[in-house]
Parts: sequence; structure tokens; C-alpha cells
Amino acid sequence: MDTNKMRDISREQFEKFALSSEGGLFAGHLAKGEDGEYLNYSAQCYWLFWQASREAVAVEIEQIRSEAKRQEDGLKEMLRRQNKQICALRGKP
Repeated sequence: MDTNKMRDISREQFEKFALSSEGGLFAGHLAKGEDGEYLNYSAQCYWLFWQASREAVAVEIEQIRSEAKRQEDGLKEMLRRQNKQICALRGKP
């Protein structure tokens, strides 16, 4: 998924939350200027915080995926070596 599409989805999620009772904003708070930034200072700050939190999660997920891939590769290599040793003990190439 491209970055713009992900950002659009994130903005939709943010606005849905912002307008909920937990978010505490009203529709007027979400008016945007020509640059796409919220005109309401609080809404703009919340949006920046929202983006930062999502980016932090994305980085953490990528680190977890990278570690999982490293472990998977190591396990595959270990199994390949063990299989080779078993075949050698049984006299098979």
C-alpha cells in the first residue's frame, strides 16, 4: 500500500476518533486550510501526535518482522544442517 493511501486511512481513523466522545473534538475543529493542516491548533497538534504514534508502531512492527525473519532463516539453516547430518549417518547423499 502506498504512503498516501496509508496516510488517508490514518487520517480517516483519526477524524473518526477525534469526533468520538473520547476524542472530544467537534466537526468545526477539523476544518482544514489549503495546505491540508487543521486550522484548529489543538486538532493539528492531535493529528501530529496521532501520526507520530502510528509511525512508532510501524517501526516497532518492522523490527519485530526483521527479527522473526532472522530467526526463521536461522532455524531453516539449522534444520538443513541436521538433515544433512542424518543423511550422512544413514549413508545417503
